[in-house]
Amino acid sequence: MIFTATQIAGILNGEIEGDETVEVSKLAKIEEGTKGSLTFLSNPKYTQYIYSTDASITIVDKNFEAESEISTTLIRVEDAYKAFSQLLEYYNMVKMNKVGVEQPVFISGTAKYGENIYLGAFAYLGENVVIGKNAKIYPNVYIGDNVTLGDNVVVFAGAKIYSETKIGTNCVIHSGVIIGADGFGFVPNEKGEYSKVPQTGNVIIEDNVDVGAGTSIDRATLGSTIIRRGVKMDNQIQIAHNVEIGEHTAIAAQTGIAGSTKIGKFCLIGGQVGIAGHLTIGDNVRIQAQSGIGRNIKEGEVIQGSPALAYGDFNKSYVHFKNLPKIVDRIYELEKKTDSNE
Repeated sequence: MIFTATQIAGILNGEIEGDETVEVSKLAKIEEGTKGSLTFLSNPKYTQYIYSTDASITIVDKNFEAESEISTTLIRVEDAYKAFSQLLEYYNMVKMNKVGVEQPVFISGTAKYGENIYLGAFAYLGENVVIGKNAKIYPNVYIGDNVTLGDNVVVFAGAKIYSETKIGTNCVIHSGVIIGADGFGFVPNEKGEYSKVPQTGNVIIEDNVDVGAGTSIDRATLGSTIIRRGVKMDNQIQIAHNVEIGEHTAIAAQTGIAGSTKIGKFCLIGGQVGIAGHLTIGDNVRIQAQSGIGRNIKEGEVIQGSPALAYGDFNKSYVHFKNLPKIVDRIYELEKKTDSNE
């Protein structure tokens, strides 16, 4: 796609300084800008590159003042970073504006979908599937029986959505995601062998949820595994059966949450966090990366460690961890002096 400086300024409500007709067809970092590329400057650390960049157009703050000659065309806006993000969103919207049904696909006779839908090749829609308007279902997506997807949902290639799943509006499901697989439920007998506990529940995902690539969200044993509105999940996360995640909580990659744990709203969970089952995590909790959670966490706590400690206690303890060799040496010296005085 090709855009002129005039078109970009119109989208961003910006002011052009330079060639209004210059065209761009790609995006670049300011230090890597080439002819025909669009970039931006918001971090003062990168100001030096605006004088050498070959990018055709650079988005800058309105108060930017050049200290020497520049060759790139400027588009001045209130906030360059936000404007560039807005432009990326617009670019993705245009790029992903696919409509129509490719062939071959399988659509059950009882499946229904709204207007302006895109169904990629080899997609599968099971019995009684309902998909809202403006949805984008990319190739090789499996959607099982009785699944409901709301308006403006995007499901990227290769995702699998098992039966009975309910997904709200404006959700994004990335490639390789599996939603609604059986929870990890087995009962041992007297021989130590395991019998499977049927997983008869479903998964409910509310509006405006993003699910990162390779993430698995298991169906409930009974009832529902629930992802509340506005939750953002990174790649390769495991959500077990009957977990509930509160509104606008964000979870980084490789986190695992065991069954029946309830997580509050507006929490931030770092990468590689492990959370045991049947726990309650309060609202606004911050869990640092690689923490292991084996207890309930109160609202607003900031914690770190495995098993996790209060964040302040962990930092104090870590000072001693670093000095442990010196402390041991001092203990040896004291023991020697004690022995010599006896």
